[in-house]
Formats: sequence, C-alpha cells, structure tokens
Amino acid sequence: MSLIWIILIATMVASFIVQQTLNSRFKKYGKVALPSGLSGAEVARRMLADHGINSVQVVRGSGFLTDHFDPSARVIKLSPEVYDGRSIAAAAVAAHECGHAVQHSRGYMPLKLRSALVPVVNFANSAVTWLLLLGVLAIQWSGSTAILWAGILLFALTTLFSIITLPVELNASSRAVAWLGNSGLADSWTMPKAKDALKWAAYTYVIAAIGSIATLLYYVAIAMGGRRD
Repeated sequence: MSLIWIILIATMVASFIVQQTLNSRFKKYGKVALPSGLSGAEVARRMLADHGINSVQVVRGSGFLTDHFDPSARVIKLSPEVYDGRSIAAAAVAAHECGHAVQHSRGYMPLKLRSALVPVVNFANSAVTWLLLLGVLAIQWSGSTAILWAGILLFALTTLFSIITLPVELNASSRAVAWLGNSGLADSWTMPKAKDALKWAAYTYVIAAIGSIATLLYYVAIAMGGRRD
C-alpha cells in the first residue's frame, strides 16, 4: 500500500510540474512568430483542406488551452490564444486538433473506441466518487465490499478511457508535426519548438493515466483487505 501512496503523491507532484511547464512553454513559444504569418485558425483550415476534410468547422472558443475536437458536432474549438495567435505554439496546437479530425475521417480505431466510451465515462464520472466513498464507509460499518467493487468497476472504465487516450493524443501530435513539416509552415528554427510544445502536452495525458491506474489499484487493495491503518 505504501508503494501506491508514493505513486499517487509522485503523480500529483509530476502533474503540477508538467502543467506549469506546459503553460510556460506555450507562453514562450507563443512569442515565436510563424514564418508564414498564418493564424491558428488559418493553419487549422489549411490542414483540413490538405486532408480533404470539408465537413469540420473551426470556431473560436473560450478559456486558456481549452482546444479540442468534437467528433459528434464535427467542430474544432480553438482557444483565443490559438485561434488568433500567429505563433508556432498556436500552429502546433491547431494542427494537433486537426490531427484528431484526420483520425476521425480515417476511422482511426483508438479514437473510435474512445468516442464510444464517452457516454459511459460521463455516467461513471457522475457516480464513481459517491460509490467509492460509500463503499469505503460500508467496509467500516458492515465489512461488505459490494458497493466498493461497483465503484471500482466504474472507475476502471475511466482508467481504460485514460489509457486509450494516450495513443489518440500521441498519434494526433505525430500527424500535426508531419504536416507542419511537409507543408513548409514550420522550418528548422520553429519545428523543434512545435515538437517540444506538443511533447509537454502529451505528458499531461501520460501523468493522468498513471494517476488513474494508481488510484484504481489503491481501491482494489482496500476491497481485497489490503488497507493498512
């Protein structure tokens, strides 16, 4: 159990460091102008066009680094810094989100699996905290582990979602980097910066997956009687 706690604490610290570094990198590379002078929105529309995707809209969203692709609505929402930005950071993020649109259009299996899990995970997220809490209390009161195992089952689905997300995000970044290079929008000076920004973004998903696995193991250990007071 002590090992799981060490992993959980290390994951929380790592998550904070990675998020702060990601924000720092984005602000730093947000000052590096894209040679073509295109905005993030223009980069996204050009990448979509180059891949023959005409059914996806690129719109301006809100919030800092809230960029995402919605496959059900066929919309790429870019944060203001990315939508209006004319930097290599904005181009990298915009291209990454377009990478998801390309995955969707090509039937990329991990993305299809993740999309199929979204409704289930949304339900799980709304109920899992209460089930886990009630499950732990039930063990204290009656020794029954039934409720806790139900919570563990739901949490396992969210963990699976985190794991499936990893190849989806890494593949989207690979597509983005390849296109930025092939299109000529990134040169020898800006390409390393685009790769670095997307690398740190990927780390956030790696940390999330590790944290989810460690948390799952923690509750499994409790259910199996492995807790130490």
